[in-house]
Amino acid sequence: MCEALRFIVFMIKSRWFTVFASFMMMACSGGTYLFGTYSKELKQTLGYDQSTLNLLGFFKDLGANIGIFSGLIAEVTPTWFVLLIGAAMNLFGYLMMWLGVTGKIAKPAVWKMCTYIAIGANSQSFVNTGALVTCVKNFPESRAIMLGLLKGYVGLSGAIITQLYLAFYGNDRKALILLVGWLPALIGVIFVYTIRPMKVESKPDDLKVLFYFLFVSIAFALFLMAITLIQQSITFSKGTQALTATAVCFLLLFPLFISISEELDNFKLKEHPKPPTQISIVHLEKYPSNQAISAPNTLSISSSSHPGGTPFFSNIFNKPPRGDDYTILQALFSIDMLILLIATLFGLGSSLTAVANFGQIGESLGYKPETIHTFMSLISIWNFFGRVFSGFVSEILLMRDQIPRPLMVTIVLFIATTGYLLIAFPFPGALYIASVIIGFTLGAQLPLVYFILVERTKPFYKGNIYKKLRENAEQVKAEEVEEMASPSFSNGFK
Repeated sequence: MCEALRFIVFMIKSRWFTVFASFMMMACSGGTYLFGTYSKELKQTLGYDQSTLNLLGFFKDLGANIGIFSGLIAEVTPTWFVLLIGAAMNLFGYLMMWLGVTGKIAKPAVWKMCTYIAIGANSQSFVNTGALVTCVKNFPESRAIMLGLLKGYVGLSGAIITQLYLAFYGNDRKALILLVGWLPALIGVIFVYTIRPMKVESKPDDLKVLFYFLFVSIAFALFLMAITLIQQSITFSKGTQALTATAVCFLLLFPLFISISEELDNFKLKEHPKPPTQISIVHLEKYPSNQAISAPNTLSISSSSHPGGTPFFSNIFNKPPRGDDYTILQALFSIDMLILLIATLFGLGSSLTAVANFGQIGESLGYKPETIHTFMSLISIWNFFGRVFSGFVSEILLMRDQIPRPLMVTIVLFIATTGYLLIAFPFPGALYIASVIIGFTLGAQLPLVYFILVERTKPFYKGNIYKKLRENAEQVKAEEVEEMASPSFSNGFK
């Protein structure tokens, strides 16, 4: 019993449990993608016109994409404090919206509703800063893959919350706002102390475990898509919907079993360490005592440094070569950042606008309210596939074929235009295809932008730094073995 208790404590403090907790938080933090589902309730209950609804959608996107506040707070406070702020903001913002829509408080002014939805949406940036950034730090060798997985669960969150909402509240779209408010806050409070940076050395099996997570998440996404399409043609009873929600929760918790399996071996090794192998040490006076030993094949990583006393604004326009570290001001005044900003503003902005108004578009084309749920779920599911694609596939294409990520962004934006054209020139069933295309391209864009911003140093710009380190280590080891086999080394034992 004591050993089981020690394992539970060890598990909660482990690196893989941090990954699972981050999955849970990400899977419930995509309330912004459900705006198209409950926007009609805001319009009818509060008497808004389409322009006011678009204003609310603008403040939703504004709050969701301003991450500077969470980043600054994270610089001076621990991770748990950042996550608690995010949970409080999420609960406050969406709870006030729900109170206004249900008439439990006086009808809020438009500026108040804009403030509420901006605060609720901005909580997503605190979750990203607390959970996503922490996991990327804990897995530096696989940060692109980790980023794709975590952002993928954000993409799935819309479909996950939809299934839970149908099981809890039926088809009451006002209650969806309440669910989006309390569920992420509850998950954040439960896992707030388990997510933290750890100084743990990466292992060769880490990539294999991440692929296990990938396979589970893909199976989860396919299950959600199948359920969504079945619900389009068959009306589920309350019991069937509860059973579906139970299956969703089980698949959502499945990564926990992978984490337990991985940490169980680490716990056994810690509790019962293997005895050290006895070796004999031969002292060789190969180097003089006052001579520094330097490896000829080491990889040096230099970061940009500035001499003491130099003003921080003195080198704004004296930028380092492309691929080196930039300061914030150097990045703001660089052509590369300007191009990336324009591509993100118009590319990602167009996709977010289409998603926010998808419910209104579907109703204007004569689709039923149940079909609107299908569209939003398809967008969420394919959002997941886009995020995972940008994480795993872009890393493979970069390493194997040297295809740069900016070119991948261009291709994704080109594909997104076909979805917009399907909305502009619709035909029967066109919105099903458009929801898939827009969901996929929306999911793929943002992680690619993150990757481009993160890959700042030359070793990452030219390839995987850890691959280079391993190659150097193997080369040094081979030279040592060759040296040991030489006659001069053998004479040292005689």
